[in-house]
Amino acid sequence: MKPDQIQDILDHPHFKELVHKKRVLSWSLAALMWVIYFGYILLVTFEPKLLHESLSGGVTTIGIPLGIFVILSAFILCGIYVWRANGELDALNKLLRDEVKL
Repeated sequence: MKPDQIQDILDHPHFKELVHKKRVLSWSLAALMWVIYFGYILLVTFEPKLLHESLSGGVTTIGIPLGIFVILSAFILCGIYVWRANGELDALNKLLRDEVKL
């Protein structure tokens, strides 16, 4: 790739939009994961008795489903990122490539 092509891409409005959307998506999902994870850690630290309570009178405590939720939320957020990246961001990337003629 020639240096003038690189500069054309960097200056293109679709590239700037692509970078902005990717950054917002990445940071939003990362922040949400941090809230979920550290919320659970803070709950373990400051309210351990709550997590030891029985879920429905059986042997399963409230902490087990909450821990599973933390793990599953990571997979779900990863799936959301892939879904958005393969949809909206890939379409924007293709539009950029077509306009810059790569």
